[in-house]
Amino acid sequence: MTELLEITGISIFLYMTFVYGVSIFLKDASIVDVAWGLGFIMISWLNVYIMGVHTPLVFVSIIVTIWGARLAWHILKRKISRPGEDFRYAAWRESWGKMFLLRSYFQVFLLQGLIMFFISLPIMAIANNPRESWSLWMVLGSIVWAGGFACEGIADSQLSHFKSNPQNKGKIMTNGIWKFSRHPNYFGESVQWWGVWVISLSFPYWWTIVSPLLLTYLLLYVSGVPMLEKKYEGDPEFERYKANTSAFIPWFPRS
Repeated sequence: MTELLEITGISIFLYMTFVYGVSIFLKDASIVDVAWGLGFIMISWLNVYIMGVHTPLVFVSIIVTIWGARLAWHILKRKISRPGEDFRYAAWRESWGKMFLLRSYFQVFLLQGLIMFFISLPIMAIANNPRESWSLWMVLGSIVWAGGFACEGIADSQLSHFKSNPQNKGKIMTNGIWKFSRHPNYFGESVQWWGVWVISLSFPYWWTIVSPLLLTYLLLYVSGVPMLEKKYEGDPEFERYKANTSAFIPWFPRS
């Protein structure tokens, strides 16, 4: 297990350093968002290459690839339709000034690489335990993952359709699945990694729960909900929506 952790960690470091180099060339640090999902695809199949083919690992690699490819394509399409650096990274570029290149390498790219490593722990746990048969945990985890994938996919699709209508410019999406959660896409992403962790319970590495806990915490309190909602702070329409709608877990509106 130790060797697998080391090889995966070094690979993530090299991958994120490469993405950083591309970001300098493009003058766009927000490409790291596209690289996020693709990085997990790399990790999954690297583990297959190192540890060999066995049913649980290949299955998890497939569902992680489905998740990562869909997410990367969704973000890439958004970047193509709206060229330029995402507002979060543009704000850091302006705030950090001449130190942006150095700080972004450590505080954006390598930090995300470190987070990627910890979130990938269930994949490595599965890789380290070759087995050909299915288990109850695999079935349960697959159901949880599928629910999360559907939630994230539907939320992203509804939001894209909403924003594609020029009449909705400056408005807040409050219909469809967004009626029940202000961030159903983030919720769906979290649920998918809870599903991957449940699959890993087939093996004796319960401590890999740090993966879904870390991702859920980041989405709820750091880089997800707070950072995005700060953009709409003070908007009367958003404040009404915020007062009546669950932030994360889908639930019935308060009024």
